[in-house]
Amino acid sequence: MSKVRTFVLLLMAALAVAACEQPIIGEAEASEDAEHSEANVILHLSQFEQEDFGTRTAADIAQICSRINIAVFDSEGTKVKSVSQKQSDSEYGTVAMTLASGTYQLVVIAHNGEGSATITSTEVVSFANNKVTDTFYYYGDLIVTDEPQEYDLTLTRAVAMFRLMLTDEEMPSNLAKMWFYYTGGSSTFSPATGYGAKQSRQTETRTAADGVTTFEIYTMPHEENDVLNIIVRALDANDDVIKERTFDNVPITRNQVTRYTGSFFGNGSKGSTSEGSLRMTADPEWDSVNSFSF
Repeated sequence: MSKVRTFVLLLMAALAVAACEQPIIGEAEASEDAEHSEANVILHLSQFEQEDFGTRTAADIAQICSRINIAVFDSEGTKVKSVSQKQSDSEYGTVAMTLASGTYQLVVIAHNGEGSATITSTEVVSFANNKVTDTFYYYGDLIVTDEPQEYDLTLTRAVAMFRLMLTDEEMPSNLAKMWFYYTGGSSTFSPATGYGAKQSRQTETRTAADGVTTFEIYTMPHEENDVLNIIVRALDANDDVIKERTFDNVPITRNQVTRYTGSFFGNGSKGSTSEGSLRMTADPEWDSVNSFSF
């Protein structure tokens, strides 16, 4: 083989390698851009709305929920698409998908959990470490055609809140946290029914910093009106019990706050407390606050 022919062959091989290696990143970016531009379903989840005392209000979802999880199921119940978003994502609240024509079931979960919600089916959604936060959902048919479609979705609150407000004049000097153990609700959600999917034993711990006298926990009722049985323990830094109280048959209702107010440690009251409301995005108002004294 001549030196000229050898040089030509080596040059051709080098050019071939360069042609294979150089555009990999560019091709990947182009593919992602193409997939986004070819999306035929775009979901807008920027607002929660709800009627409140005869008026309609709205707020940005980013003010209420830090995570969004979406799943799409086909007519046989098979999950064909899933999407996860965090509040820090640039397109948080807007989801673009590419789906074949057909009718699907769409599940949207917006929440404040430390990790993504796991949407197993239209009837089972679980949360990281079984911790329930303020949570909204959407469930319904998604009809996909050959034409691109955009949807503005309205989400509904899935949880009830128990709010404990202490009126003690003095808190124990060694108080470090409040521990809640409660049964009767659920930490697993069914989008198909809009209620809790299982009987759960839930535990939550809240830091009792200086001046903090209000503590809130969440659950998924099994029906519109349900009851909780709650054990509350005041703990020191070593988890030793300072005081324990039990609240039986606590009434709860989805999208409502049940507020218990009183002297937890038995040393009197420091005066009246004002009602509070929690605002959210699909209307951020809770329907009402149901108050009790203990």
